[in-house]
Amino acid sequence: MKILAVESSCDETAVAVVEDGRRVLSDKIASQADMHALYGGVVPEIASRKHVEVIAALADEALKEADMARGDIDAVAVTYAPGLIGAVLVGVNFAKAAAYALGVPLIPVHHVRGHIAANYIAFPELEPPFLALAISGGNTLIVDVKDYTDLEVIGATRDDAAGECFDKAARVLGLPYPGGAPMDALAQQGTAGTYDLPRAHVNGSDFDMSFSGLKTAVVNLAHNAAQTGRELDKASLALDFTNAVSDMLVPRAMAAAQQCGRTTVVVAGGVAANSIIRADLQRACREHGYRLYVPPLSLCGDNGAMIGAQGYYEFRAGRRAETDLNAFATLDIAAG
Repeated sequence: MKILAVESSCDETAVAVVEDGRRVLSDKIASQADMHALYGGVVPEIASRKHVEVIAALADEALKEADMARGDIDAVAVTYAPGLIGAVLVGVNFAKAAAYALGVPLIPVHHVRGHIAANYIAFPELEPPFLALAISGGNTLIVDVKDYTDLEVIGATRDDAAGECFDKAARVLGLPYPGGAPMDALAQQGTAGTYDLPRAHVNGSDFDMSFSGLKTAVVNLAHNAAQTGRELDKASLALDFTNAVSDMLVPRAMAAAQQCGRTTVVVAGGVAANSIIRADLQRACREHGYRLYVPPLSLCGDNGAMIGAQGYYEFRAGRRAETDLNAFATLDIAAG
């Protein structure tokens, strides 16, 4: 089954062709990162307009790279939640029009389910059940993946997503947007333990997380250093910040896997590209005897292939949408 998959939830326009949920025939991405870097973050209106400009041509490129005609497509899958509502709407409307014109089924896909499904592409042997840690710019979730389309949230951030905090901390340190890769590179030069940063706990919810206090602590340190004329050790602050994020993610993921009876842990989303967090997860899984799956860097960020992968399993589960499909800025992954 060949699925044309569309992703436009933030600032990447992506269209892919995926066969049977595991084989990527093409995966085209038009990034807007350089444009939004001028503003230090994504400007939703600009993102939406750029999606409109490139999405049709990108779909043609994806078909050409896959050596397919439009009539060879069996279904169209699209991210319909969550994300920047204007941006998501562009992809949804394009996908609805494409599915209607081609006379093929339309498959709605939850964005975070797609991130988890990126691992199905990277690791053909991977099958549920497993425990997933989904960490990106907009979402931070611990998910019990019981089956391909049966997912339960075990823990989640109560405020900011981990990836958002990386971007905000990077901006305070004078690093470019997006901040994940620059923060990772800078942290390699730091000395751990230079700055005492908070690790939040949510009373009564052992697996829930909160990152806003950590973000505020970094902002305050940077501002106080500027106001008092003291030199800020940016590399060490980047390292201590990353370690604090990791300390809030990794132990919770290990404990959640134990509670759910899972011996396989899967990581997904843009923050999964961070080398320190990846190393901490590898070490923790080795100590607990868990098998760890982390996608390659090319599949950590937003892409169309992951939507095509999850779309295949949503289709097998009987999931279809009509031309009245709407977009949603927020949506529980279990309802997706």
